[in-house]
Amino acid sequence: MAKILVAEDDRNVSDLVKVTLEHERYLVEVCKDGLSALTQLRIYPYDVVILDWVLPDMTGVEICREYRAHGGTAAVLMLTAKGSVDNKAEGLDAGCDDYLVKPVHPTELTARVRALLRRPKTMLAKVISVGPLELNVLTREVKMTGERIHLTPKEYAILELLMKHPNQSFTMEAILDRLWGADDSASIDAVRTHMKTLRKKLDDHSEGGAGKESVIKTKRGLGYSIMSDDA
Repeated sequence: MAKILVAEDDRNVSDLVKVTLEHERYLVEVCKDGLSALTQLRIYPYDVVILDWVLPDMTGVEICREYRAHGGTAAVLMLTAKGSVDNKAEGLDAGCDDYLVKPVHPTELTARVRALLRRPKTMLAKVISVGPLELNVLTREVKMTGERIHLTPKEYAILELLMKHPNQSFTMEAILDRLWGADDSASIDAVRTHMKTLRKKLDDHSEGGAGKESVIKTKRGLGYSIMSDDA
């Protein structure tokens, strides 16, 4: 039975989350502030941590950053009304694994939790490696064959999504929904543009240069993926 910690000060939201997850037979504990959540995280092991972005004494981002800094490896899901790309990049920098924008829908909540629980523990490591490509989820540093590559926040968000799900394909629509869902200015064209620049940067630094087969694969009708023999 998976054990889940929920840090949420809104009673209506915390009750909804608790009842929804307990219905799925998860063991759920609730904290109303950040300090209590950190205390729980230091004492007890959890499989998933669900953090409200805004808490009375500290933010979910601060909790996640401190938790990761002390070696915490549970999957972290951020509940937030903040859905912009910059907000998501800030959360990813702190070490969170996924986002759920309020208001919370029970069906999506349980689906996100199931997906997090399916992830192998290696996905929670500070450094994710796929072949010669390395991504540090804490420092947001990306290296190809040991050479650092500068990425924009949007390019980084796309790359992290693909590297955390090796061999899994994502359509442009799926990427738009996962990374830019609450950004009214986002579009398929924006995803296409960022994907193009990301692929060029990676391919220019790969062995063999730009003439080699692209690091990010494209499957007609399925989308984009990064292939790994170890996945």
